[in-house]
This record gives sequence, structure tokens and C-alpha cells, in this order.
Amino acid sequence: MKVGIATFLVGDGVRPDVLAQAAEERGLDSLFLTEHTHIPVSAGMVDRNGGPLDDKYRRTHDPFIALAFAAAATTTLTIGTSVSLVIEHDPIVLAKVCSSLDVLSGGRFVLGVGAGWNKPEMRNHGTHPATRHGDMRERVEAMQAIWRDDEAEYHGKHVDFDPIWQWPKPLAGKVPVYIGGNGPRVEDRVLRYGDGWMPNMPDTDELARRVAALRERAGRDVPVIYYGAKAENLDAVRDAGVDHALVVLESGSEAEVLASIPSL
Repeated sequence: MKVGIATFLVGDGVRPDVLAQAAEERGLDSLFLTEHTHIPVSAGMVDRNGGPLDDKYRRTHDPFIALAFAAAATTTLTIGTSVSLVIEHDPIVLAKVCSSLDVLSGGRFVLGVGAGWNKPEMRNHGTHPATRHGDMRERVEAMQAIWRDDEAEYHGKHVDFDPIWQWPKPLAGKVPVYIGGNGPRVEDRVLRYGDGWMPNMPDTDELARRVAALRERAGRDVPVIYYGAKAENLDAVRDAGVDHALVVLESGSEAEVLASIPSL
């Protein structure tokens, strides 16, 4: 099992290149970053469960720019999003961003995607909360067509464009897309348009059951990147069938974040 780190990379904290170099030097396999373009004032500092929202949500760097810095400072580290809110992006532009990151990093980029939970945030990007999962699927499928086809087109309810040219293409022909979430329909989404699953449930017994059920249903060894591992439960996460575990680091100063990186 590969082991990496994930974090909300905030503007007044550790730089992405510094964090990436430290992770690679300590034997870790990856660095994944979370995305929120903004937090609407109207939504307040309240999380999805009604509790207080950590200040890091409104202070995150753009993950794609930060990951470009991380890639430039390392040679083997996998870089990725955990997750990108694709419903807040133009899919043609995001396809170019992702393929450029893939090529310039030597094929080290992984796109974790999610539909989000902050309804005012997604509304500000023109996405209706009730249709966000269908919107996410279409945007991912449109990007996959752009990565795959020399003359790509897509015609859906939320995304619609006639044939286009766009290069560079990803080195392996596509950017790996991992569908994030734990909801009852997430496995359907993984099987329909994902390359893998990125769950984050805390119960490793539930994780093991659902990973096994997903793979049985798929008839193949669906890859799983688990967001939310801890240094002390890596054995349980491995036993659950996870291929790649992400230990989540709290945001903080450079010294605080670097001191919290696990060593393997």
C-alpha cells in the first residue's frame, strides 16, 4: 500500500514546494490538496453538519497551481486533488489544466473529484445543488473525451460543445479520475465514469465491506485511495483493501506542518 499526505494548503502556511520536498525526502508516495474556491459570506462559517467551519476553508491555495509547484520541486511524488470541485470549473479549461499538469509532472497527477456540499458556493458558480451530481458526471465525461480524442465533442444536459482540438494529451492517454465520497450511490458513479474510488469514512470495517463489494460488483480490482488515514491505523486501512492511504495533516505554520509529516 502506498502512503501519502493530504491537507488544506493555506496561504499563510507552508509552501507547496517545501511540503512536497519534505514528503518525498521522508519516503512518502504522494501529496494531495483540497479545493474550495471561496466560502460565501451568506453561508456563514458553518460546516455540512451544522458545526463551526474551520477557517482553513476560506484560505486555501488554488490546488492546481500549488501542485505545479509541488511537481517542479520533486521527481517521484504523486500529486493530486482530494478533491477538486469540478462543478465549479469550465470542463474545457480544467481538461487543459489537468493534462498540462500530467505532462509537466511526467504523468504523476491524479484527479480526485467531488460534487461538494456548500450549496451557496456551487450556486455562485452557476451550478444548481439539485443537479450537481449529474453536472459532475458530464464535466468529467467531457474532460475524458478531450483527453482521449483528437477531435473531441460532448453533448449533454449541462455540458455541450461541438468538436474541438486540444493538446497536450495526458501521457497515458487519460488523467486517472477518482470519485470521492461515501454516499449510497458513489459506487454507481465510480463504475460509470471513474477510474477509482476515494472514500473517507472513518470506520475501517465499513471501508473493508464496501471496497470488497465494489470490486465484486465491478469484476475487477477497482483502485482505492483512502482519504483520512492515521499513522496508527495504516495496518487496518491496508487490510481493508486500500491501495493508497492519505494521512491528513492539519493546516498550520510551516514548522507545525513539517513536524506533523509521518516518516516511513
